[in-house]
Amino acid sequence: MYILGLSCYYHDAAAALISDGSVIAAAEEERFSRKKHDSSFPELSINFCLDTAKIKPADLDYVVFYEKPFRKFHRIIISNLSTFPRSAIAFREAMRIWLTQKLWVKSEIASHLNIKEDKILFCEHHLSHAASAFYTSPFKEAAILTVDGVGEWATASQAEGNGNKIKILNELYYPQSLGLLYSTFTAYLGFEVNEGEWKVMGLAPYGKPVYQDKVRKVVKANSDGSFSLDFSYFSYQYSDSTAYSGKFIDLFGPPVPPEQSHLVIKRSADLAASIQLVTEELLLNMVKNLKKTAKSDNLCLAGGVALNSVANYRLLKEGGFKNIFIQPAAGDSGGALGSALYLNYNILGQKKRTVQEHAYFGQKYSNKEIALALNHLGRWRSNGFDSSEVKISKLPDSNLIDYISTRITAGKVIGWLQGRFEWGPRALGNRSILADPRNPKMKDIINAKVKFREAFRPFAPSVLSDHATEVFDLSAIYHVQHDFSSDGGRLKRSGSHDSSEVKGLETHYPLRFMLYVVPVRPEWRKKVPAINHADNTARPQLVFKETNPLYYSLIGAFHKKTGVPLILNTSFNLKGEPIVNSPEDAYSTFIRSGIDILVLGNYVCEK
Repeated sequence: MYILGLSCYYHDAAAALISDGSVIAAAEEERFSRKKHDSSFPELSINFCLDTAKIKPADLDYVVFYEKPFRKFHRIIISNLSTFPRSAIAFREAMRIWLTQKLWVKSEIASHLNIKEDKILFCEHHLSHAASAFYTSPFKEAAILTVDGVGEWATASQAEGNGNKIKILNELYYPQSLGLLYSTFTAYLGFEVNEGEWKVMGLAPYGKPVYQDKVRKVVKANSDGSFSLDFSYFSYQYSDSTAYSGKFIDLFGPPVPPEQSHLVIKRSADLAASIQLVTEELLLNMVKNLKKTAKSDNLCLAGGVALNSVANYRLLKEGGFKNIFIQPAAGDSGGALGSALYLNYNILGQKKRTVQEHAYFGQKYSNKEIALALNHLGRWRSNGFDSSEVKISKLPDSNLIDYISTRITAGKVIGWLQGRFEWGPRALGNRSILADPRNPKMKDIINAKVKFREAFRPFAPSVLSDHATEVFDLSAIYHVQHDFSSDGGRLKRSGSHDSSEVKGLETHYPLRFMLYVVPVRPEWRKKVPAINHADNTARPQLVFKETNPLYYSLIGAFHKKTGVPLILNTSFNLKGEPIVNSPEDAYSTFIRSGIDILVLGNYVCEK
């Protein structure tokens, strides 16, 4: 049975195809359209999913949309009318978009795929988020928390999952929204909303939370785990151009001009630290209250706020749950997958579940396709050179690993394209820029000459899974996890053995997806300064040989040469652009940046 899940028209449009619960393909539309955070109808992603499965639209059993448009439309009408006339401009713009496009998504899906409308179903937004995390987790049963900006009406939900069923327990409704609170500060600090939230999190360690008491004037935690915003400080509930009011400015001072947002200004850093701390406390309050009513030691997280990896690690340490799983595509794109999974399990009754052990669900390119792309670009010559003085050669895997690891040790910056691209916002070794973490200047080099982004932005490491505890303090994970002598409420992993037989970090999946910020051990901080952030933390990706053998071999070769079991890994894109998909995308980025060497499959392009 083939089920296609879709999301679009708000944040990151995406398509995900499953068959009997297993993910066949999943991708955000931006990877194909090359428009950052593309929210348009995911035509290109749909075509990719169908092509990957080698099926036609007629072969689809169902198509599921990740939210219910009419319910969302109802929220927009009610909330705008309740704030009229201040909402007049926002209401007019909303009606223009909704009445001409967003309400008719069912017809658009049917028309594009040429299928009957009775094959098209709709899932509630936060149920889609919940399903994206629970059904891909290793847990037979779990408590589920989803937190984002807003879905139809809900901005957060508490649920429980058991077997193939999910039940919503409580919801928090718009305009109360933790996601919109964080986005308000993002805009106030001069960053772009839905893009700059990562920057706020990265800026926070440079400051101190000296404004936390002022932040608590605009939002208060409640004893039941919810929170209450004072809406006199906000304008997002009636304006689509400004999120904060004059009273907010009176409290915190003038907003940071966008042209100054790249600077580490003390006030900006302190404000970032303050909203980050309060966000963590509000999330922790939600999780602790969920633990009081949950019958499980397992927690699943999704929704855009679940990508706050600093908060996630604190939830693990202090939230009271022994095990956590987080959907790596936690935002709206993940809703496409969740909607398909919800139909498959909760509605259709499928019972066999598959744990999401990796995120490599995107498009891949063979060496033959790469050679054709290079030829099309006019970059390939029989002698290995071209007019732009880029040397191109082809190396077998063993030589490739040895050569590239040697070049990394020599200080070269590598563009790395291998296999299927990643599902979600993180580059996990298939569409990555790689470099030597030992070089204290490498962070500035990549920020300034390669990524063209703010100097305060940190870089993440990819570390060999069996050496991770040498470099990073992961004691909190060992402290909270189940005794693996029992099954701990976990599902059997796909393979020949039960997860209870697997010890250590292999069973703690968020570490595979860069979803925690953890301490760097003191003895390693000066050894790997390029990935050690201002507060002596890093956001590691644990690399396992079973899920990415080539990448594991590369890091392993670097380890043998240097004694360092990790490399610097950042997403393969320039500022303002999506992560690369194709060889053409990668080559364009290579030529326009300070990347020294581009690796496409077994082809090596060197300036």
